[in-house]
Amino acid sequence: MINIVLKFVSCCRLAGLRISTAEVLDCLDQLKLVDMLDEKQFAAVLRANFAKSRREQFHFNRLYDLFFHELRQEPGISHGDRLSEQIKNTLLTIADEQNGNKVQKAVLDFLNGDPLLFLEQMQLGFGEGNSQGGGMGSNLGPMIQRLGLMLQINAVDDMLMQYISDQRDRMQWETRRDLKALFDARLASARRLLTRQRQPFEDDRTKTPSYQQNLDRLGDIHFASLTRKEVAGMRDAIDQLVRKLKDTVSRRYAAKNRGVLDVKKTLRRAAGYQGIPLVLFFRNRPPRKAKIVTLCDVSGSVWSAARFMLNMLYSLQDCFTQVRSFVFVAGLDEVTGIFKDCEINEAIDKALKEAQIEYNAATDYGLTFRQFKKDYMEILNKKTTLIIIGDGRSNYSNPEGHILDEMRERCRRVIWLNPETQYFWFTGDSEMRTYQACCNEVRPCQNLNQLLDFIQSLIP
Repeated sequence: MINIVLKFVSCCRLAGLRISTAEVLDCLDQLKLVDMLDEKQFAAVLRANFAKSRREQFHFNRLYDLFFHELRQEPGISHGDRLSEQIKNTLLTIADEQNGNKVQKAVLDFLNGDPLLFLEQMQLGFGEGNSQGGGMGSNLGPMIQRLGLMLQINAVDDMLMQYISDQRDRMQWETRRDLKALFDARLASARRLLTRQRQPFEDDRTKTPSYQQNLDRLGDIHFASLTRKEVAGMRDAIDQLVRKLKDTVSRRYAAKNRGVLDVKKTLRRAAGYQGIPLVLFFRNRPPRKAKIVTLCDVSGSVWSAARFMLNMLYSLQDCFTQVRSFVFVAGLDEVTGIFKDCEINEAIDKALKEAQIEYNAATDYGLTFRQFKKDYMEILNKKTTLIIIGDGRSNYSNPEGHILDEMRERCRRVIWLNPETQYFWFTGDSEMRTYQACCNEVRPCQNLNQLLDFIQSLIP
């Protein structure tokens, strides 16, 4: 079994998988702890040690199936042992006629269950440089190398079929049938490998979309129209943006930590060096991070947008001095503690489902503002940016615009994000006309592009 594993490792390395000696030793040690006759356990140990990413897992699965199934089991043949001698004799006979053709030997070894030389030849055809194409000349490009390998596969196929046909008087028709079926299956595997593989670790089905690809694909889709798969892609795009923004903020505040150049002190010291400012002095000025307070409508009409906004603010907490988050329908409840204590997905689920509010009640912005004024007004100051997320539809209740006006007077700024289509802002029970006058900024927030534009403007 050790020899088989080592041979499989060689195949994986030739196919481009990066497997160290230490990983091989770990794998062999772990195999002693499982039932190697149980293929699920055996394959799981190999995969855990040799495939370190989703891309590598795809290639591992393909190579595992090739090595342990396609080349080790005879498809559709029940008497493989009976054929083993015939397979060996057939391939040896054909090999003797080739006069050392390296590429054809690689194909014949592949048919005999040993893919090492074939994978080596195949990698030459996917390399950047030029390489020999066994018997077809030298300094051929990768494309010609692959074409040469395919031609040799076809040549071996013709020779095998001719050989089997010539054995009508020496070999039973069942044996000839089974040999032909086996060689056809393995030649098909060889052709499939040659035509499917392009570069190591490059397969469209496993390639993770980039931030820009996700943004291009999902950017303009309304939050409420996203499928489950698109939601996952949206989260990936947000996560990548958050990492970029955190790096930007870190660099910005690191520079600010030096403070402002103290010109007078620098010039006084420069007088001792003939006016050359060899030493610079700075007035220390600690960086100022904004405080964020969010009021998020979690009624059914804005539920989807609320999830993404809370996701973003959760991820960006390090960029601000303090983030305090509230959710509301008719009354409001603070969910800041949930964000501090839970992982992001759990935190958002709890914030949107377990807050102490009446989710089935009719949305009442006026009641929300009255409750905030009573219990939380003191948390607002001139360092605070107040963000309200909602459609402003208060079911014809008192909008309490004057309270929002008081909140604006206490804050650095008030920003309203409305996930509703702008065309409907001032229709029906919408109070956006009243609230717009009380805010420093009102922005639509219906899709990823609009959300990201807002977040980028929010970072100081």
